Amino acid sequence: MERDSMEYDVVIVGAGPSGLAAAIRLKQLATEQNRDVSVCILEKASEVGAHILSGAVLEPRALNELLPDWKEQGAPIKTPVTAEKFMFLTESGGVSWPTGLLPPTLQNHGNYIISLGNLCRWLGEQAEALGVEIYPGFAAAEVLYDDGGSVRGVATGDMGITKDGEQGPNYQPGMELHAKYTFFAEGCRGNLGKQLIQKFDLRADCEDQTYGIGIKELWEVEPEQHQQGLILHTAGWPMESSTYGGSFLYHLEDNQVAVGFVVGLDYKNPHLSPYEEFQRFKTHPKIRSTFEGGRRIAYGARALNEGGIQSLPKLVFPGGVLIGCDAGTLNTPKIKGSHTAMKSGMLAADAAFDALAKDSVGGDELSGYPAAFRESWVYEELWKARNFRPSFKWGLFGGTLISGFDQLFLRGRAPWTLKHGHSDHEVLAKASAAKPIDYPSPDGVLTFDRLTNVSFSATNHEEDQPAHLTLKDESIPIDTNLALYDAPEQRYCPAGVYEIIRDDDGGNPRLQINAQNCVHCKTCDIKDPTQNIVWVTPEGGGGPNYPNM
Repeated sequence: MERDSMEYDVVIVGAGPSGLAAAIRLKQLATEQNRDVSVCILEKASEVGAHILSGAVLEPRALNELLPDWKEQGAPIKTPVTAEKFMFLTESGGVSWPTGLLPPTLQNHGNYIISLGNLCRWLGEQAEALGVEIYPGFAAAEVLYDDGGSVRGVATGDMGITKDGEQGPNYQPGMELHAKYTFFAEGCRGNLGKQLIQKFDLRADCEDQTYGIGIKELWEVEPEQHQQGLILHTAGWPMESSTYGGSFLYHLEDNQVAVGFVVGLDYKNPHLSPYEEFQRFKTHPKIRSTFEGGRRIAYGARALNEGGIQSLPKLVFPGGVLIGCDAGTLNTPKIKGSHTAMKSGMLAADAAFDALAKDSVGGDELSGYPAAFRESWVYEELWKARNFRPSFKWGLFGGTLISGFDQLFLRGRAPWTLKHGHSDHEVLAKASAAKPIDYPSPDGVLTFDRLTNVSFSATNHEEDQPAHLTLKDESIPIDTNLALYDAPEQRYCPAGVYEIIRDDDGGNPRLQINAQNCVHCKTCDIKDPTQNIVWVTPEGGGGPNYPNM
């Protein structure tokens, strides 16, 4: 069966903050100048917002620019930050750091605690009201190129392919969406964005990206444990000082608390489990009282970019652009990326509209986008934050001193730029040279096993489809990963996807991939030491269905 095709001026891959902001901005410009600009968004989740996971504290700067009347229009932004704390934890106690001594970049006056998924749902409604076509449940699985090598759109994945790769009874071929310009807004470690970065050598003049894994639960707590508008960040225990990581607790409305833990994926100990670190963090004497008597109501995980401006690739290529976390615009010390992602989408939209207004036929590089980005507040913000993350190569104490001096006294204007110096998958020590970690068993009340928590992410994939977690070489998981690193995929995956199984006598080890559990966090694609695991797009609509995350 041949694929049908549809033509648009702009196709956007991903209905996250950057993609939705870009679509809205394009339609706003079209209305202002009385032009017809056709815009389509493809979203792999079952609905807009279903795959969106963030802490989240929103800095409203970009939203104020995009939709100044968002309050009057009923945006789901209800909880301003009213109090904030920062603590360094030891195993049995903690020391509060005075808020007034935090660098400005770490302060949150004027920000809001939100569900980013719900904000994206609302932004999707605003986009559709302006005439944007949004197609949830359709995953962009392939980049399309013209005869000259320029991007000319994307194709959605075929539906109804069986595990054996055959066309099942409900088979439907994917559809081609052709565009003059294609915006890639897939989020962190986007599948197509990764391919484009390689094809067009977009990292020729920057460092490799470095990442963290963020793991989050949403709780309903006892009223006496709730303080609406309070945010708490911690560093220190349970992480060793050599490993970058920290936590957040955000008190939303309705007695809800979002709790999460971020671990830098450049950690060295293959025995470390980010998920288990998060679970034992909740048992700390300064933390557990918040959740006693409460109930967990949702769970999820997602990788996040931490590389900053020195890891930002070239943003344009013939026929398309990278925006938001597909490019890597998160501000690491702020632990915020929604405002920068939205602004990047808006800047790309401005450039595309200018080209379309000149009757461009597409296929060229939107050079106006990186030029505008370079002159924007996003670039300035990321430039000032550039030394924060790489300073922690000297551990918690060294990183705190160096980044504190840079951010508090120099305001991010140091005459040097520190380098990350590696890719995350390159740094794992051999299992025999690393200290084993004895994690406590979950109690089922405050701490939980992976599979129980995954059930609170509403994750689902059609079972009779090819696995979207693929191996370049099927021998490597046992011959290399198990032999040298004690199969770290069993621990870095927060969803129990990877499992070493053996015969009854303990022999014949083999890797079992439980793709049904995958929450699309992308950690395996990032951290696998030989880069043998490749995450590809599953059938549209599969994955988590996050409520209020």
